Amino acid sequence: MSVHQRGIKPALAPDTEALAKAPPAPSWLSAYAKAEWKRVMPQLIARRIITKGDLAGVENYCVAAGAVRQIAKILAQNPVPDLKLGGLQIRYAQTARQLASEYGLTPTSRARIGSAAPDDPDDDDPLAV
Repeated sequence: MSVHQRGIKPALAPDTEALAKAPPAPSWLSAYAKAEWKRVMPQLIARRIITKGDLAGVENYCVAAGAVRQIAKILAQNPVPDLKLGGLQIRYAQTARQLASEYGLTPTSRARIGSAAPDDPDDDDPLAV
């Protein structure tokens, strides 16, 4: 009998090949995306979650988060809101949220990181039976 875990994400855990130092933000990122890169990379490095293979995903997250801010600035400058631009902002925000959860940048995904079973089964756990 197989175990189905549809919809259940595996717990995030520190990676053995995690980057020890944050690389500089890619030069092609917008100013808003670079600001997001500089904001999140120290957290990701400290949690030992990001490897070289994950950098493209983090770049995509920063692009999406930066686009949300850039569109918000454009919308704030126009007295009549552009509904197409507003819809685009919503899609970028959804994409940014989804990517953020992949890398432990949301409260729920951070809780999954902390919910991993302890490495040492001899730890004193008052709730263990």
